[in-house]
Amino acid sequence: MTVVVVATNNAHKAEELRRVLAVAGLVAEVKGLADFPDYPEPAETERTFEGNALLKARAAAAVTGQIAVADDSGLEVEVLNRMPGVRSARWSGPEATDESNLNLLLAQLADVTEPDRVARFVCAMALVTPDGSEHLVRGVMEGHLIESPRGEYGFGYDPIFVAKGFSKTTAELAPEAKDAISHRGQAVRAIVPLLKEYLIG
Repeated sequence: MTVVVVATNNAHKAEELRRVLAVAGLVAEVKGLADFPDYPEPAETERTFEGNALLKARAAAAVTGQIAVADDSGLEVEVLNRMPGVRSARWSGPEATDESNLNLLLAQLADVTEPDRVARFVCAMALVTPDGSEHLVRGVMEGHLIESPRGEYGFGYDPIFVAKGFSKTTAELAPEAKDAISHRGQAVRAIVPLLKEYLIG
């Protein structure tokens, strides 16, 4: 069976990707970076989601010799000049956790009223093959941020993000419901036809 490497150490993200790929009928053995303990994960030095996604996918394809999929995603908040952006996972510093990032962002938005709490999740996803073929897709989920966390599902900023047209946070949506609208779900569904070309030929 063909192996597809999902270039992430984020267990939540890897599972989310596996779930959407499975629903799309992808026949492949999907592995995360946890399956390659000696993998030298590259630093995310690019200034765009697309740049970081390509950087990670290229490195994973080169080291493992397998088809690699990588994404870079984050939250853009309009009133913060579209930050945290590519720094979403490290917003509160090098030792950042989901909780510390969330708390810092809420503190930064403490005096911002709801009409101005416009935000979006963005996901750029790259597919790189061992022979050097490269593809990029993008998914965007528009919405706004609430003042206090709600919900037990999801991760990261999900507990304070409400997608456009919804009243629940993405952390209150069941995983399958979130996948149907999420930025990452959109990107995975866009990458699946490209993956199938390599898996089916």
